[in-house]
Order: sequence, then C-alpha cells, then structure tokens
Amino acid sequence: MTGSLFQEQLRSKNFEPRFYAYYYKQWNNYRMNYHDHDSTEIMYIISGMCRVDVQMPDGSEEQTLLKKGQFILIDAGVPHRLIVEDGAACRMLNVEFGFAISASSALSQSSIRQLALEEEEVQQFLQHACAYLVLPDPEEVYYIMKSLVLELDQRGLSEQGRSFQPMRVIPQEERWEHREARNLKALDQGILVRTLFIQLLIRVARLRGEMSRSASDQTELYVKRTVEFMHQNMDRNIQMKDIAAAVNLHPGYLHRIFRQYTQRTPTDYLTMLRMEKAKMLLQQTDIPISEISDYVGVGSRQYFHMLFKKYTSLTPVAFRSSKDRHVSHYPIDPMEE
Repeated sequence: MTGSLFQEQLRSKNFEPRFYAYYYKQWNNYRMNYHDHDSTEIMYIISGMCRVDVQMPDGSEEQTLLKKGQFILIDAGVPHRLIVEDGAACRMLNVEFGFAISASSALSQSSIRQLALEEEEVQQFLQHACAYLVLPDPEEVYYIMKSLVLELDQRGLSEQGRSFQPMRVIPQEERWEHREARNLKALDQGILVRTLFIQLLIRVARLRGEMSRSASDQTELYVKRTVEFMHQNMDRNIQMKDIAAAVNLHPGYLHRIFRQYTQRTPTDYLTMLRMEKAKMLLQQTDIPISEISDYVGVGSRQYFHMLFKKYTSLTPVAFRSSKDRHVSHYPIDPMEE
C-alpha cells in the first residue's frame, strides 16, 4: 500500500484518508532540491506565484508556473521541487495525505471505494493516473482545505491535551522510510475530516472533468479552424508553420492535437484535400492537366503526378479518361495553344 491516489486498492477495498502534514507557508527567494513523498501532496497558491518542476516517469522534466487561485496535486513517489524567485513571494496552503484501511465496517460507507461507486467523476479521476495535475479553483477547493486544516489542527491540540506523553521527534535517518515502515501511527482523524476529504476529492475530480471537457472543446475548435484554413489556402504553397501561425499554435502542439482528433497528420489531411480537389477539377472541368497542380498548391507537376497516382492508383490522364464528365469550360491559356 502506497500513498498514491491512483492505486487500484483504493477502488477495491475500504480505505480512508490519513493526513500527515498540513500547514500554511510563506516562501521567499527559495529553491528546493528534488524530493518525493510517500503521500499525495496538494499545494494551493493563496497569493503570489511560484514554479514547480516535476520529473516525469519517462525521465523528462516538466515545469509549471502557479499563481494565485491555482493548485497542484502531486502523486506519491513523484520527484518534484519548488522554486520561488527573489521578489516574488508565494504564500501557500499545503496538505499531504496517504491512506489506511477502514477500522470498522461502519466506516465503509465513507470509504473512497464507496465514493467512487457513487460518483462517476471520482471513478474516472481515480482510474486515470497522472504524475501531477494543475487546476484553477473558484475558491471552493481553498475553503474546503482551510476547513480541513483547521479541523486537523484542533483535533491535534485536543489529542495532545488528553495525553501526557511528549510528541516523538522522528530521527533524520527514519524520515526517508515509508510511514508504515517507521510505525508513524495516525489516530482516527474523525468523521468531519473524512467528510471534508470526500468533498475535496469530489471537487478536484469535477474540476478535472470540467478541464478535460473544456480542453476537448478547445481542441475541436483549433482543428476546425485548421481545416478551414487548409480549404481556403490549399492552392498556395502552405507549410506546417503557416498553418500553425494561422491558428496561433506551436506547430508541434498543433500536429499532436490534430492527429489525436482526426487520426491523420495535418500534412496527410492537406494532401487528401488537394487530391480530392484535383479529382473534382479533372472530372468536372476542362482545365489542362498541366495546370491542375497549380490549382491545388502543388508546385511541381511531376510531384503532383506522383501524389495523385499514389492517392488514386491512376495517373491524372487515366483518371480523366475513366470518368463520365460534366465539364465546365475554362478559357484556354494561350501558352497551351
């Protein structure tokens, strides 16, 4: 059992949350070393801004800038570091949590498994693991986290007041071990803490769902604009950089989302449009074959012939001869006479 929010056991057995660290912190001119936790971590930016670098499972590094009203969720075991530039103070609310098997069957109704069964968006969220997640918040997550930390603080003071045993300081050499390995016990943190965690998890899951739907809608819009630009400019010698500039995207990003949405690369799609246009012009006009390439933006006639045969298995001459034609007559270029 780990502290990961995305482990399958959470959806098959009755587990409840255990909060291990929770605090407010003002960061100034700070650069943290890469580290990871055996728990899931949420950093909420109350004011200012900061940068979080994350080492991905494939060894690459991703950087994300966070500003007021955003939060980052980092899964257990993911190396990361916090960087706050000089003159750009950042205040945040931080919580770290793992999971423990529910102590009694009565608690199963508030378990993560039961929540996932009842809330489809939570189920979807838990099934789609990610190293980290950045989300904007209309302050709902912040208010839940504030209430959660306040309740944990108050319960901690209450427990301390009933106990005459001094709090144990964890030796440095033990701090790298998993919490269960070093026997760091967390007492039942109470029904209000569990309830607030359920609210937190539901809100995060819904925010992620909203972001995914928004991203999907945005992707569809970019793809539609790209296709429109291709239709309107296929007669020109346009390249990928021209298409990307027309829709204000980086060429690499446009290539990726276009392929995900259409199952074709932008270049393949543009070639398809050009060849379909060439078929129409060959079948329904008397435009000389030698000029068709100019109408579809393929500058080289030899290259046009090669593309057309690859696309239709026929040469332009053979294609025109094989079809019943409804011809629109165009003026003959004097150079063709």
